Amino acid sequence: MSEAILSAGGVLWRLAADGSGGIEVLLVHRQKYDDWSLPKGKREPGEHMLLTAVREILEETSVHPVLGPRLRTAEYLTHGRPKQVDYWSARSNHGDAGPSHEIDAVCWLPLPQALDRLSYPHDTDVIASLRMRATVPLILVRHASAGYKDDWVGEDPQRPLDAEGALDALLLADLLACFAPRARVISSPALRCTESVRPYAARFGGSVEAMSVLAVPGRVTDFSLARTDRADTLRHLFRNLVAVGRPVVACLHRENLPLALAAACSVLGVPPPAELDLPLPKGGFWVLHAAAGELVSLERYEFLGFALSWAPAPFWIAASPGVPALSWAPTRSGTVASSWIPATSLVSAASSVPVSSWILAAFWIASASRAPCCSIASETS
Repeated sequence: MSEAILSAGGVLWRLAADGSGGIEVLLVHRQKYDDWSLPKGKREPGEHMLLTAVREILEETSVHPVLGPRLRTAEYLTHGRPKQVDYWSARSNHGDAGPSHEIDAVCWLPLPQALDRLSYPHDTDVIASLRMRATVPLILVRHASAGYKDDWVGEDPQRPLDAEGALDALLLADLLACFAPRARVISSPALRCTESVRPYAARFGGSVEAMSVLAVPGRVTDFSLARTDRADTLRHLFRNLVAVGRPVVACLHRENLPLALAAACSVLGVPPPAELDLPLPKGGFWVLHAAAGELVSLERYEFLGFALSWAPAPFWIAASPGVPALSWAPTRSGTVASSWIPATSLVSAASSVPVSSWILAAFWIASASRAPCCSIASETS
């Protein structure tokens, strides 16, 4: 069978305008095929699926979306070729919905009417996986590439991003903005951590707050707590952050990310995932979607070599009914030569060039593997 066509989109939803407490879903109509469906579209070569979803939703609905929890994947045949479409829950950031691109009409419909109007059963399956709760993301990031510790002659906390890491930080800014156009940005004081999230903060005129509690013990002289004390301190931090109800991006290290994730899960009332022992690659991140102090979804993302897939529910899901079991697994990744250069210089020199147009010239991102489908059907396109 030929290689799958990879696409992404979203379920845009909002509270019903009549104040009934119900929800409305945005559907799009394609004149070419005379069908009603969810906004979606094909991935551009080398494009991350998160960016595909955001771009296609905007192109087809004129709405600037903010992604929420991952939804089910639809898989079907189009013109005899397999097609895989990855979906996310989405809310409007700004902009009124309207037809554009290949769409001649859009329509907000109450959920029962939307399900009735959809032309394809697999879209109905996707909407069925929607958790109708507004969520706030807590995002835990591993810093980008910073060369090798043994090759750095200075103090380790002052080790900067290398050339690859500086490029990663720019792409990371785009990916984080898919979930949080604005957020409180906190980081380990290590330079490689603050540099990893500074381009993201700069997108909205924000700043990076360095916190010693996010540092690796022994690398900051005034932070030498025992592991239990560190866990308690992290829980206290995340409990306060979750209570505020504002998106948060926190940048840490490989060594303390598992402890931080376990602390965040504890605050949200669930045990940590089974994948906790699988280290994030540099620049990877966890997204904890929270609502009213509870975990709605936990997702793992990587941006150099990635596969989007539903995974069998790990053991911890059994203790947390209703929490989607979503996992992200690496495939192949591209490489680029590393060298020591100030990340701020690279960011400054490239500030006038759209990230999407030059990041991809530096990296080859592997195709995503096919994921288990939520339904098999046939669609025109």
